[in-house]
Amino acid sequence: MTAKADVLKEFQTLKGIGRTKAENLYDHGYTNMEKLRKASKADFAKVKGMTPKAAGELHALLHQKPKKEAKKPEKKETPTEAPAEATTKSETTSETQIVEPGEKVYKAKIKPQLTPTEQRDLIIRRQIKKRTPHFLRAEGFRYKKLKKIWRRPTGYTGKLRMNLGYRPSKVRVGFSGPASVRGRHSSGFQEIPVHTVKDLDKINPKTQAARIGRTVGTKKRLLIAKKADELHIRLLNFKR
Repeated sequence: MTAKADVLKEFQTLKGIGRTKAENLYDHGYTNMEKLRKASKADFAKVKGMTPKAAGELHALLHQKPKKEAKKPEKKETPTEAPAEATTKSETTSETQIVEPGEKVYKAKIKPQLTPTEQRDLIIRRQIKKRTPHFLRAEGFRYKKLKKIWRRPTGYTGKLRMNLGYRPSKVRVGFSGPASVRGRHSSGFQEIPVHTVKDLDKINPKTQAARIGRTVGTKKRLLIAKKADELHIRLLNFKR
Protein backbone atom coordinates (compact mmCIF):
# COMPACT_ATOMS: atom_id res chain seq x y z
CA MET A 1 0.00 0.00 0.00
CA THR A 2 1.39 3.42 -1.05
CA ALA A 3 1.72 6.44 1.23
CA LYS A 4 -1.22 8.15 -0.52
CA ALA A 5 -3.46 5.17 0.07
CA ASP A 6 -2.56 5.18 3.75
CA VAL A 7 -3.39 8.91 4.04
CA LEU A 8 -6.70 8.49 2.21
CA LYS A 9 -7.61 5.60 4.48
CA GLU A 10 -6.84 7.77 7.53
CA PHE A 11 -8.91 10.67 6.15
CA GLN A 12 -11.90 8.38 5.61
CA THR A 13 -12.03 7.57 9.32
CA LEU A 14 -13.30 11.14 9.88
CA LYS A 15 -17.05 11.64 10.01
CA GLY A 16 -18.49 12.92 6.71
CA ILE A 17 -15.33 12.23 4.68
CA GLY A 18 -15.69 9.66 1.95
CA ARG A 19 -13.39 8.48 -0.82
CA THR A 20 -14.00 11.48 -3.10
CA LYS A 21 -13.57 14.15 -0.42
CA ALA A 22 -10.45 12.44 0.88
CA GLU A 23 -8.85 12.54 -2.60
CA ASN A 24 -9.85 16.21 -3.05
CA LEU A 25 -8.20 17.11 0.29
CA TYR A 26 -5.05 15.23 -0.67
CA ASP A 27 -4.89 16.89 -4.11
CA HIS A 28 -5.34 20.31 -2.45
CA GLY A 29 -2.14 19.77 -0.48
CA TYR A 30 -3.28 18.17 2.77
CA THR A 31 -1.00 15.13 2.80
CA ASN A 32 -1.30 14.26 6.49
CA MET A 33 -3.50 14.82 9.54
CA GLU A 34 -1.27 17.56 10.98
CA LYS A 35 -1.87 19.79 7.96
CA LEU A 36 -5.60 19.21 8.31
CA ARG A 37 -5.54 20.34 11.94
CA LYS A 38 -3.62 23.53 11.07
CA ALA A 39 -6.11 24.52 8.34
CA SER A 40 -9.03 26.88 8.98
CA LYS A 41 -12.67 26.78 7.88
CA ALA A 42 -11.95 29.11 4.98
CA ASP A 43 -9.16 26.80 3.77
CA PHE A 44 -11.47 23.79 3.80
CA ALA A 45 -14.16 25.75 1.92
CA LYS A 46 -11.70 26.22 -1.00
CA VAL A 47 -11.42 22.44 -1.50
CA LYS A 48 -13.44 21.01 -4.39
CA GLY A 49 -16.75 19.51 -3.23
CA MET A 50 -16.61 21.04 0.29
CA THR A 51 -19.58 23.22 1.25
CA PRO A 52 -19.26 25.86 4.00
CA LYS A 53 -21.30 23.64 6.30
CA ALA A 54 -19.12 20.58 5.64
CA ALA A 55 -15.98 22.71 6.11
CA GLY A 56 -17.25 23.92 9.50
CA GLU A 57 -18.11 20.40 10.65
CA LEU A 58 -14.69 19.09 9.59
CA HIS A 59 -12.90 21.94 11.38
CA ALA A 60 -14.95 21.39 14.56
CA LEU A 61 -14.28 17.64 14.39
CA LEU A 62 -10.51 18.11 14.14
CA HIS A 63 -10.35 20.63 17.01
CA GLN A 64 -12.75 19.07 19.48
CA LYS A 65 -11.33 18.06 22.81
CA PRO A 66 -11.39 14.40 23.81
CA LYS A 67 -13.94 13.63 26.51
CA LYS A 68 -12.57 12.70 29.88
CA GLU A 69 -13.81 9.40 31.21
CA ALA A 70 -15.48 9.60 34.58
CA LYS A 71 -13.59 7.74 37.23
CA LYS A 72 -15.52 4.86 38.67
CA PRO A 73 -15.51 4.59 42.46
CA GLU A 74 -13.36 1.76 43.62
CA LYS A 75 -15.17 -1.02 45.37
CA LYS A 76 -13.82 -1.95 48.74
CA GLU A 77 -13.30 -5.64 49.01
CA THR A 78 -14.60 -7.12 52.22
CA PRO A 79 -12.57 -9.97 53.62
CA THR A 80 -14.26 -13.34 53.52
CA GLU A 81 -13.69 -16.14 55.95
CA ALA A 82 -13.65 -18.89 53.36
CA PRO A 83 -14.19 -18.99 49.59
CA ALA A 84 -16.62 -21.88 49.93
CA GLU A 85 -18.99 -19.78 52.02
CA ALA A 86 -18.84 -16.95 49.48
CA THR A 87 -19.92 -19.23 46.65
CA THR A 88 -22.74 -20.60 48.74
CA LYS A 89 -24.02 -17.11 49.48
CA SER A 90 -23.88 -16.07 45.83
CA GLU A 91 -25.79 -19.16 44.80
CA THR A 92 -28.52 -18.58 47.35
CA THR A 93 -28.92 -14.91 46.41
CA SER A 94 -29.25 -15.77 42.70
CA GLU A 95 -31.93 -18.36 43.40
CA THR A 96 -34.01 -16.32 45.83
CA GLN A 97 -36.46 -13.83 44.33
CA ILE A 98 -36.84 -10.45 46.01
CA VAL A 99 -40.51 -9.43 46.09
CA GLU A 100 -41.57 -5.97 47.18
CA PRO A 101 -44.66 -5.62 49.38
CA GLY A 102 -47.83 -5.44 47.32
CA GLU A 103 -46.18 -6.92 44.21
CA LYS A 104 -47.85 -9.96 42.63
CA VAL A 105 -45.73 -13.07 42.08
CA TYR A 106 -46.25 -14.85 38.77
CA LYS A 107 -47.54 -18.37 39.19
CA ALA A 108 -47.36 -20.77 36.26
CA LYS A 109 -50.62 -22.39 35.19
CA ILE A 110 -51.13 -26.09 35.80
CA LYS A 111 -50.83 -28.14 32.61
CA PRO A 112 -52.44 -31.53 31.88
CA GLN A 113 -50.63 -34.80 31.42
CA LEU A 114 -51.35 -35.75 27.80
CA THR A 115 -50.32 -38.72 25.73
CA PRO A 116 -48.31 -38.11 22.52
CA THR A 117 -51.45 -38.90 20.50
CA GLU A 118 -53.51 -36.29 22.37
CA GLN A 119 -50.77 -33.66 21.96
CA ARG A 120 -50.72 -34.30 18.20
CA ASP A 121 -54.52 -34.17 17.97
CA LEU A 122 -54.60 -30.83 19.81
CA ILE A 123 -52.24 -29.35 17.22
CA ILE A 124 -54.40 -30.74 14.41
CA ARG A 125 -57.52 -29.26 16.04
CA ARG A 126 -55.90 -25.79 16.22
CA GLN A 127 -54.98 -26.00 12.53
CA ILE A 128 -58.55 -26.98 11.59
CA LYS A 129 -59.94 -24.16 13.76
CA LYS A 130 -57.85 -21.57 11.89
CA ARG A 131 -59.34 -22.46 8.51
CA THR A 132 -62.90 -23.03 9.78
CA PRO A 133 -65.25 -20.20 8.65
CA HIS A 134 -67.86 -18.50 10.82
CA PHE A 135 -71.12 -20.26 9.99
CA LEU A 136 -74.25 -18.16 9.41
CA ARG A 137 -77.83 -19.33 9.25
CA ALA A 138 -79.84 -18.97 6.06
CA GLU A 139 -80.10 -15.29 5.04
CA GLY A 140 -78.04 -14.36 8.13
CA PHE A 141 -75.70 -12.24 6.03
CA ARG A 142 -78.64 -10.19 4.67
CA TYR A 143 -80.87 -9.34 7.63
CA LYS A 144 -79.65 -7.74 10.87
CA LYS A 145 -82.63 -9.07 12.84
CA LEU A 146 -81.31 -12.64 12.51
CA LYS A 147 -78.86 -13.64 15.24
CA LYS A 148 -75.35 -14.80 14.34
CA ILE A 149 -76.19 -18.36 15.43
CA TRP A 150 -76.07 -21.40 13.20
CA ARG A 151 -79.36 -23.06 12.30
CA ARG A 152 -79.62 -25.99 9.91
CA PRO A 153 -81.39 -24.93 6.70
CA THR A 154 -84.60 -26.89 6.15
CA GLY A 155 -86.45 -24.95 3.42
CA TYR A 156 -87.30 -26.98 0.33
CA THR A 157 -86.19 -24.16 -1.98
CA GLY A 158 -83.51 -22.81 0.36
CA LYS A 159 -80.37 -21.83 -1.51
CA LEU A 160 -78.13 -22.67 1.45
CA ARG A 161 -79.66 -26.14 1.77
CA MET A 162 -79.04 -26.77 -1.93
CA ASN A 163 -75.35 -25.82 -1.53
CA LEU A 164 -75.34 -23.11 -4.17
CA GLY A 165 -71.87 -21.66 -4.62
CA TYR A 166 -72.64 -18.02 -3.81
CA ARG A 167 -74.00 -18.85 -0.33
CA PRO A 168 -71.99 -19.03 2.96
CA SER A 169 -70.37 -22.26 4.11
CA LYS A 170 -72.50 -24.91 5.77
CA VAL A 171 -71.62 -27.01 8.79
CA ARG A 172 -70.13 -30.32 7.63
CA VAL A 173 -68.36 -33.30 9.12
CA GLY A 174 -65.06 -32.26 7.57
CA PHE A 175 -64.81 -29.21 9.84
CA SER A 176 -64.81 -31.31 13.05
CA GLY A 177 -61.60 -31.99 14.98
CA PRO A 178 -60.12 -35.29 16.18
CA ALA A 179 -62.46 -37.29 18.41
CA SER A 180 -59.84 -37.87 21.14
CA VAL A 181 -59.72 -34.16 22.09
CA ARG A 182 -63.23 -33.13 21.05
CA GLY A 183 -64.97 -30.93 23.63
CA ARG A 184 -61.80 -30.24 25.62
CA HIS A 185 -60.38 -26.91 26.75
CA SER A 186 -57.69 -25.32 24.56
CA SER A 187 -55.08 -26.37 27.16
CA GLY A 188 -56.10 -30.03 26.80
CA PHE A 189 -58.02 -30.36 30.08
CA GLN A 190 -61.45 -31.96 30.34
CA GLU A 191 -63.83 -29.35 31.78
CA ILE A 192 -65.78 -30.42 34.86
CA PRO A 193 -68.55 -28.09 36.16
CA VAL A 194 -68.23 -27.28 39.88
CA HIS A 195 -70.89 -25.76 42.15
CA THR A 196 -69.69 -26.74 45.64
CA VAL A 197 -66.38 -27.42 47.36
CA LYS A 198 -67.17 -31.15 47.55
CA ASP A 199 -67.34 -31.36 43.75
CA LEU A 200 -63.56 -30.83 43.64
CA ASP A 201 -62.95 -34.24 45.26
CA LYS A 202 -64.24 -35.99 42.13
CA ILE A 203 -61.74 -34.25 39.81
CA ASN A 204 -58.50 -35.82 38.60
CA PRO A 205 -56.01 -32.89 38.56
CA LYS A 206 -53.81 -34.62 35.96
CA THR A 207 -56.39 -34.65 33.16
CA GLN A 208 -59.37 -32.60 34.38
CA ALA A 209 -59.92 -28.94 35.25
CA ALA A 210 -62.76 -27.23 37.11
CA ARG A 211 -65.14 -24.59 35.77
CA ILE A 212 -67.22 -22.81 38.42
CA GLY A 213 -70.92 -22.54 37.61
CA ARG A 214 -72.29 -19.10 36.80
CA THR A 215 -74.86 -19.29 39.61
CA VAL A 216 -72.19 -19.69 42.31
CA GLY A 217 -71.76 -16.62 44.55
CA THR A 218 -68.54 -14.78 45.36
CA LYS A 219 -68.17 -16.21 48.87
CA LYS A 220 -68.40 -19.79 47.66
CA ARG A 221 -66.12 -19.03 44.69
CA LEU A 222 -63.35 -17.98 47.06
CA LEU A 223 -63.76 -21.18 49.07
CA ILE A 224 -63.63 -23.27 45.89
CA ALA A 225 -60.50 -21.42 44.72
CA LYS A 226 -58.76 -21.98 48.07
CA LYS A 227 -59.57 -25.69 48.01
CA ALA A 228 -58.46 -25.98 44.38
CA ASP A 229 -55.04 -24.54 45.27
CA GLU A 230 -54.64 -27.15 47.99
CA LEU A 231 -55.54 -29.98 45.61
CA HIS A 232 -53.51 -28.45 42.70
CA ILE A 233 -56.58 -28.27 40.48
CA ARG A 234 -56.74 -25.69 37.72
CA LEU A 235 -59.73 -23.33 37.63
CA LEU A 236 -60.63 -22.22 34.12
CA ASN A 237 -62.83 -19.22 34.99
CA PHE A 238 -61.38 -17.72 38.16
CA LYS A 239 -58.95 -14.79 38.12
CA ARG A 240 -56.71 -14.31 41.13
